[in-house]
Amino acid sequence: MIHGHGGNILELARRLGCDAADICDMSSNVNPLGPMPELMAHLHRRLEAIQSLPEVDAAAMTAGFAEASGLAPDGVLAGNGSTELIYLLPRVLAPPRAVVVGPAYADYADACRLAGVPVIHVTADAAEAFAPPLDRLQGALQPGDLVFVCNPDNPTGVLLAGGTMADLVAARPDCLFVVDESYLPFAAEAVSLAGCGLANLLVLSSLSKIHRIPGLRIGFLAGPAPLIARFHPHRPPWSVNALAQEAVAYLSAHPAAVARFLDETRSFLEAEKQRLAERLDGSARVRLFPSRTSFVLLQLAPPATAADVCRALARERILVRDCSNFVGLDQRFIRISLKDADANRRAVECLNRVLETAGGR
Repeated sequence: MIHGHGGNILELARRLGCDAADICDMSSNVNPLGPMPELMAHLHRRLEAIQSLPEVDAAAMTAGFAEASGLAPDGVLAGNGSTELIYLLPRVLAPPRAVVVGPAYADYADACRLAGVPVIHVTADAAEAFAPPLDRLQGALQPGDLVFVCNPDNPTGVLLAGGTMADLVAARPDCLFVVDESYLPFAAEAVSLAGCGLANLLVLSSLSKIHRIPGLRIGFLAGPAPLIARFHPHRPPWSVNALAQEAVAYLSAHPAAVARFLDETRSFLEAEKQRLAERLDGSARVRLFPSRTSFVLLQLAPPATAADVCRALARERILVRDCSNFVGLDQRFIRISLKDADANRRAVECLNRVLETAGGR
């Protein structure tokens, strides 16, 4: 496991000598409006499910997600969060090499290295607002490569249009692409590639982030049935817990309520991102990159560094993500996951004070 994941509020609370509930966690990318109250009520009603073993292979959960997503059940694999599936991919597929399009979530490369798979990175540039480096990617690919693309990207929030992504995958049938769509539900009018019929494509999905239930660990891998079948012998029994299966059952059975919740989430986030941009407009101390997700990437002007800014905000009980350990980023980048309007306003005010103190005028 890498060091530097977001969401480590317990460690910060211990350092500050306060309760974890007193920390404003803006480092973990979850929906500020979640969970749905109806979902929480359902889980409370079904709490007794933890007294029994869950379904051994999560077949009902898989079928429910597949039906709600318009997919065939034999083309879907349920996992204990998308992270379990990410670590399973290189171990099962055993490619000669992996290519990570970045800056990107570090677990793609970590999973490959753990499986003994060499990794190269093809990274986008801040000078181009982190537009995906498609030409360089095409030039770097070799037959047999396992290619990881996060779309929308974490930590940049950049979304590559589904048609463009499909064209990229179709153009290289000699490579296998894994497109991580964990943050796609945050993007209005975005279309999933799951079920698009490409034989060399696997799609990762997560319900943990959009529904703010990361403690339940809910992820899915979708792709051609023969490819998905290769993963089943490598998974332990009962890997998805009972409450996670209950959550998926509820969400799959209530598509209208979920659709309303997603619309509300997207509207709220767009408004908050606009307010954030207005509060930082004209500042020479920080650059805000456009994002299609629930988080934003910021580039700090010298002499401020991510480590110093994160420490200063932590003293204010605000936890943000130091992005210096993302390949392709440096000590000038932080990521902020949006919360409620008051928390977002306070975070920007504290950030401005910290940057003024650092001399980054």
